[in-house]
Amino acid sequence: MEDFTGGATHDQPTRRQSNVGPPFDERVRQLVADWGAEKSPELIEEMIITALKMARDGMGTGDLKLMNRSLKEMRYAAKVFSGYRQYRKVCVFGSARVAPSEAQYQVAEEFARAMVAENFMVITGGGDGIMGAAQLGAGREHSFGLNIRLPFEQHANVTIEGDKKLVNFNYFFTRKLNFVKETHAMALFPGGFGTMDEGFEALTLMQTGKARIIPVVLLDKPDGTYWETWLRFLREQLYDYGYIGKDDFSLFKRVGSVSEAVEEIATFYSVYHSARWVGEQLAIRINRKLSPGAVAQLNRDFSDLVRSGEIVQSGALRQEKNEPEIWELPRLLLTPRRNNFGRFRQLIDAINAAA
Repeated sequence: MEDFTGGATHDQPTRRQSNVGPPFDERVRQLVADWGAEKSPELIEEMIITALKMARDGMGTGDLKLMNRSLKEMRYAAKVFSGYRQYRKVCVFGSARVAPSEAQYQVAEEFARAMVAENFMVITGGGDGIMGAAQLGAGREHSFGLNIRLPFEQHANVTIEGDKKLVNFNYFFTRKLNFVKETHAMALFPGGFGTMDEGFEALTLMQTGKARIIPVVLLDKPDGTYWETWLRFLREQLYDYGYIGKDDFSLFKRVGSVSEAVEEIATFYSVYHSARWVGEQLAIRINRKLSPGAVAQLNRDFSDLVRSGEIVQSGALRQEKNEPEIWELPRLLLTPRRNNFGRFRQLIDAINAAA
């Protein structure tokens, strides 16, 4: 599975890092062995040890309930998605209050249908409005719904209701984790607090290097002004006051049509495949080799991004051997500065334009 955390997951050791002392360590090890944990049994052991430590920490029942339910939600969602790892996915966010008669609804439906034609699956919050439109366009077979339990408004739309790919969450934070963890692109439509929350969450994680870089597109109805107003706020308040940088605007793109949105997402993965941190080194996996001249141009254009050495074309690093399905892909290797991830996005665009 591709590491959505921008390298933090791959950097974590698989061997057990904690214990509770004899004889419990051996009893935990034997329990996991008897249960039959074939993949990373040490990590299963460590989770059990963490639970045992919680039992002696004196925390309240409320904390225990929160941790227990969160882990169960994350486990179930991962199980649902596990059968669809071969598909890239796009998340669609937007207001649940948009009626089917509104233009934004039609655009969302068209966008989802077009992304399925590009062999993407579609993830939404599972509700009505923009979410229901995207689900309708994608169809039940190509849809995931990550629904949130609310005392009002939110219920599963008719397309995804009852489907095995509908996951119901009690907590927004576990739901948001799965949006970011499972998606390879995001499409934001006009919406309220929830849409802004999801959008800024994704941008913050990419801006700080805590999540992989993915394409984020902003769509609206024809001649809509929602994102124009939003962008003006970003420029006149966040940027002019120095709260964000110029290159942060590269982390998303406002598009004028469904075809432009689809092209932006498809082009992002035309040459670029994925990236993985190996220590201080970044391995950018690409779908085909670049010419020596193209690599030289990248070094000229992105010298500010490279902390030491230069960008070189190579094969897979030995640390990537746990991803055999992409072992044969060529790599671009560099040791970059990690203080401007908007430039990383610009580098990906340049790689896609180079071939």
